[in-house]
Amino acid sequence: MANKTYLEVLNWASSFLEENGQEKTIAKYLLMERYGFTLTEWISHLPKQVPEEDWLAIQNELQRIIQHEPVQYVLGHAPFYGEDFIVNEHTLIPRPETEELVDLAIQTFAKELPLKVVDVGTGTGIIGITLKKQCPNWQVTAVDISKEALEVACQNAKKLGVSVQFVEGNLLEPIEEPIDLLIANPPYISFKEWEEMDESVRTHEPAIALYAANDGLAIYQQLAKQIQGKLAENGGILLEVGYQQGKAVQEIFQQVFPEKHVKIHQDLAGKDRMISVC
Repeated sequence: MANKTYLEVLNWASSFLEENGQEKTIAKYLLMERYGFTLTEWISHLPKQVPEEDWLAIQNELQRIIQHEPVQYVLGHAPFYGEDFIVNEHTLIPRPETEELVDLAIQTFAKELPLKVVDVGTGTGIIGITLKKQCPNWQVTAVDISKEALEVACQNAKKLGVSVQFVEGNLLEPIEEPIDLLIANPPYISFKEWEEMDESVRTHEPAIALYAANDGLAIYQQLAKQIQGKLAENGGILLEVGYQQGKAVQEIFQQVFPEKHVKIHQDLAGKDRMISVC
């Protein structure tokens, strides 16, 4: 397909994806994102010719996609909270629901105070980096057990121009100073749900960041145990949870903090998605 226009490549790519069981709309997203085109720029490029080396690269990218590799990994980046984050096979792809967790943190805690914030299981760093960008006075420490994930998170912090302390470790084990805000989107999918997950998730996203024992509750149970003695007197906790886990996680933390209000929050779809302990 040498000397073909962007429109011809788009049409071919859409048909190719559809024939191979993928959403044909991925083609437009892939092409626009790989070039960084706005919609106006994309429309203006449709009649122009695609360079031969680009066409060869696009074919390779489409082959990866029909092998169920997420388009975000193919592109090497994904959007979150209005910014663009580096992603790879060592990190989860950012989800829109996690933006709601960030919103809840900003709405609940004082932006002007130098709060000590700990983001557990930071992955790409989206939560900790975004909070630091939105609340510069906060002192953010981000923890992850994966060295490879922390390397990506460090790259993202540098790219977005924020200063976050990154620490390798298991949950709260490396944290000693009192925590004003513990925030986390931990692994919470039960192993029984494995078959229900999309093939792209099962075969490409890191299992260590997705699945947890005890019906997906194991990490919450560990955090509840570890946070005792580490949470500041007026400190709080914000957690993302699976849509069927709200009451179970609420009970875990209410037992540990009987004096605090443990509340379930719904996401924009009306599903239980977050827990606050304040």
